[in-house]
Amino acid sequence: MAETIYLRGEGGGIHAMDLPLPEPIEERLRKGMLQRVNEDGTPYIEPSSEDATDAGKVPAPGAQVPGLPLTEPAKTAVKADWVGWAVVKGATPEEADGMTKADLIEKYGTPST
Repeated sequence: MAETIYLRGEGGGIHAMDLPLPEPIEERLRKGMLQRVNEDGTPYIEPSSEDATDAGKVPAPGAQVPGLPLTEPAKTAVKADWVGWAVVKGATPEEADGMTKADLIEKYGTPST
């Protein structure tokens, strides 16, 4: 049986999705256009192996958002990964998606020395 997750769409609706996600949905999740949430719409927190009791807590400001990258993508990564990174760094999903990959790397990437 497939695992079911819940995603908040661009319009705010909560949608049940079976894993694995279709590629277009997965790409929108990586870009930050969709958010993984609990069935009731509260923020989803990935349970850690250290303390599974924290699963229902709301993330602190600046905390990692499930589905978005923790580290800067490689320069050769796909644009969707760079859009997700730009969202982590404070851009809106729409703003980041409207930029070229080169612009995203220039604005949100670590400068080359």
